[in-house]
Amino acid sequence: MTNCRYLIGIDEVGRGPVAGPVAVGAVLFYAENKTVMEERFSNFKDSKKLSPKKRNEWFENIKKAKHEGLLDYKVVFVDNKKIDEFGIAPSIRSCIKNSLQSLCKTSDVLHKDCLVLLDGGLRAPEEFVNQKTIIKGDEKEMVIALSSIVAKVTRDSLMCKLAKEYPQYGLENHKGYGTKAHMTAIKNNGISEIHRKTYLKNI
Repeated sequence: MTNCRYLIGIDEVGRGPVAGPVAVGAVLFYAENKTVMEERFSNFKDSKKLSPKKRNEWFENIKKAKHEGLLDYKVVFVDNKKIDEFGIAPSIRSCIKNSLQSLCKTSDVLHKDCLVLLDGGLRAPEEFVNQKTIIKGDEKEMVIALSSIVAKVTRDSLMCKLAKEYPQYGLENHKGYGTKAHMTAIKNNGISEIHRKTYLKNI
């Protein structure tokens, strides 16, 4: 770790679904708590490789750590309509920008004091001069893995709520991804208000 006072992890969830929003999770450690955090989250894993039960357990631990003042986190969404209007890549960039602005504002953090680690091909706004994009970062860096978990659990929870409003699509099962069952439901019931029309041009 550099001499930066804060370490921030960024990951996105929901790039591929045909329904619902995309989400970006941002998790911030305080450098002085780094050793404690490494001990507490020593067995970190990418959220995609955890069972829903285990992800929820990790999320509860993350929330507890936030309550104890060890970390802070934010999850930001861009809905399907904006994804259709602006595209998925600009929508994810918007989520990243807003999550970092919100996190730094509430935690009273200066950009120059942060080291931002991002998963895959993600980039932070240029004012975050200390940033690094890491391929499979959610498997290599704990702070990115935790950001993946908060994004995944929060988005899944939202999709389960939407499933009650749109019960004909089985959103609670596939969380908006284009499974065979979901695509069949779309063909039978049509495209709803929460579907990404640009992802369903052949329906």
